[in-house]
Amino acid sequence: MQDLRKQDFSPAIIDFGPVQFVIARHFGFCYGVENAIEISYRALEENPNKKVYLLSQMIHNQEVNNDLLSRGIQFILDTDGTQFIPWDSISHEDVVIIPAFGTTLQIEQLLLDKGVEVHKYNTTCPFVEKVWNRAEKLGKENYTVIIHGKPKHEETKATFSHSSSEAPSVVVRDMAEAIRLGAYLKGAKTLEDFQTEFNGQFSEGFDPTRDLQRVGVVNQTTMLATETQTIADYFKQLMIDKYGEANLRQHFADTRDTLCYATNDNQDSTYELLKTDADLAIVVGGYNSSNTSHIVELCERKFPTYFINSDHEIESKHLIHHFNYHKKQRLSTRDFLPSKPYVRIVLTSGASCPDTLVDRVMLKLVSYFDNSKTLEEALAPF
Repeated sequence: MQDLRKQDFSPAIIDFGPVQFVIARHFGFCYGVENAIEISYRALEENPNKKVYLLSQMIHNQEVNNDLLSRGIQFILDTDGTQFIPWDSISHEDVVIIPAFGTTLQIEQLLLDKGVEVHKYNTTCPFVEKVWNRAEKLGKENYTVIIHGKPKHEETKATFSHSSSEAPSVVVRDMAEAIRLGAYLKGAKTLEDFQTEFNGQFSEGFDPTRDLQRVGVVNQTTMLATETQTIADYFKQLMIDKYGEANLRQHFADTRDTLCYATNDNQDSTYELLKTDADLAIVVGGYNSSNTSHIVELCERKFPTYFINSDHEIESKHLIHHFNYHKKQRLSTRDFLPSKPYVRIVLTSGASCPDTLVDRVMLKLVSYFDNSKTLEEALAPF
């Protein structure tokens, strides 16, 4: 018997006749992104005669960011921290919007010292703040915080800043780095090795011999949730091996409640897509979007997968431009649509992608198939 309390992640099927789309049950904008965009547009409306800045990209979506730029917003920093607008150019009369990823304590203090009202248009996602609060709690309980995240990503830099103010903290990018960090917990490598291997990824004064005796794992909310859990389980087992299961709670904190529901839902929906058969997969989202790249990674396990940022990347029925996130290269593929009477396409997107973009991609693809049903006909069963 089906558990009615369990959320349904099975995909929807939209049948246009010669082409059929398998649509992820959950995709597109999450609450944090919707809230950030709404606050950004409100800041523009409420301050028509002021300079309005964004600390960095509002979200990792080219279409949304281009629209904000066209309305007069300026970015202070790019994704990797390169400065576009000098801090000296910003005054207390200007409006500065903190993006959904949040910001570091250092940048927040710099703006406060200038008299900027940073909290008026703070769009930090509440799930990111939840991670910060959890890290603070871990610090007060004398745990070290291990952050699963991309060291150069804005959210991870912000989380590291907040975490390291409360607790010894270290960032691991993936399971491979977690295993390398585990060698220090086992005492197999030296402090000098650690400082070289994890350069720029640990808090000041971090000593693995001392600081890896009690740990908790939190994450950049857009990382692959299953990998975060695998990393946490790995450190849990290391503590059992070293200190015994009876003493586990003295050395390992359970932090599963910091995983973002939207990231989880999108990823769980993608796992359901992998149970279906299709000719190819199209994933729509910003090329620097972490959560979208993980959805691409999952789809690639089964389908020829094309990662695009908008319908403009589909040049014709014979040519698609797409992004290889592994190599950070934009590629072009000819004859990506198979020549057969019926084609099945998996279609989904990341949490920073507007639903309208997915609609445009679907309708553009439909236009390449003769004798297709109209949108109204295809949606009639719904």
